[in-house]
Amino acid sequence: MMRTLDLRELQPTRSELGELVPRASVDVSVATSTAHDLINEVRMNGELALLEQAERLDGVRPPRIRVHADEISAAVRGLRPEVREALEAAIDRVRLVSEAQVPAGAVTDVAPGARIIQRWQPVTRVGLYVPGGKAVYPSSVVMNVVPAQVAGVSSLAIASPPQRGFDGAVHPTILGAAGLLGIDEVYAMGGAGAIGALAYGVPDLSLEPVDVITGPGNVYVAAAKRLVRGVVGIDSEAGPTEILVIADASADATLVAADLVSQAEHDELAAAVLVTDSEELATAVMAEVARLAQQTAHADRVAISLRGEQSAVVLVSDLAAAAAFSNAYGPEHLELQVRDSGALLDQIDNAGAIFLGAYSPVSLGDYLAGSNHVLPTGGQSRFSSGLGAYTFLRPQQVIEYDRDALQQVEQRIVALSSAEDLPAHGAAVTARFPEQ
Repeated sequence: MMRTLDLRELQPTRSELGELVPRASVDVSVATSTAHDLINEVRMNGELALLEQAERLDGVRPPRIRVHADEISAAVRGLRPEVREALEAAIDRVRLVSEAQVPAGAVTDVAPGARIIQRWQPVTRVGLYVPGGKAVYPSSVVMNVVPAQVAGVSSLAIASPPQRGFDGAVHPTILGAAGLLGIDEVYAMGGAGAIGALAYGVPDLSLEPVDVITGPGNVYVAAAKRLVRGVVGIDSEAGPTEILVIADASADATLVAADLVSQAEHDELAAAVLVTDSEELATAVMAEVARLAQQTAHADRVAISLRGEQSAVVLVSDLAAAAAFSNAYGPEHLELQVRDSGALLDQIDNAGAIFLGAYSPVSLGDYLAGSNHVLPTGGQSRFSSGLGAYTFLRPQQVIEYDRDALQQVEQRIVALSSAEDLPAHGAAVTARFPEQ
């Protein structure tokens, strides 16, 4: 079912490894033109455009775009007790971890009377996108909202696609999760149009533009986020989910296979990759994958994902080569199922989130670990991080010098401003000491 890449006789360079890693053929740019048109429709026609896009693209026309507060309250009351308890536990754990992500302010005295204050300021308003395609994601409500609240964001709006199964309303479990978190601004809108609405605002909905947009979505959502970047901040252009498992002969083949299948059920383009130095384990995992994939509820979707070019079993000569391959890949989710995960962890540079040992599966991180599941995909973990409280914070430097401290550096400022042929810079300082 899964193809095999045998790299044991190769010693590829970093750039060659980048060419060897399995990737889905997902080009966000192909959706750019469509996303641009959808955004412009919303900017020109507001709520009407959103209603028409829902009817055309989601197959249902919502009764209204802005969800009434009483609908949110009813959704909270309607949550199944076990789902509510699980959401509340997830909220508590994600909040605890997010609180550890808020940097402390600092004051640096660079000289007598010369002080730099480092502070962290939250953005004012955030738009949170919660997808609603092949599955419903109340966990994404938790993962987006809690870090923003911990950061101190004062205004939060959620957008989620209208559901045909609920007469065009937002899925009630998503509404229930929002209600548990005290969010009363929710919109039944999806896709690129929703991203445009959050970025530019919709006056006839009294929807004010946001400062930052976060949350995963399909290729049109990713294209729209690329288009509005600069107008607003974004977390990343999230693509199909990825799992890369590094395992040695000590790993349990059934558990490795179960984890690969668990991520493959997200989407036909989901990537499931095993990297191992054990040919025996590779053979056993492929047999278990074939068995488990047939038994799972979304067998057809899983089969397409595992057969795709983005999924593979990769044979390497040793675990150092496995770490090098993983670093070149930069996986969204990385599992280390090896005898000495601590030693291997020291060799890992690039990953959205790392799961150590047989009892830390990716599914744990998806829901209840306390870590965030909104993570960089498509190799973006090489230069970006997962969502956290820091996503919504901006470092600011506050400069405070007294007269004597400024006078101490006056001539140095004049010297540098003259060297840059910007004499007015120096004059702005010397003007403060007219007696000289």
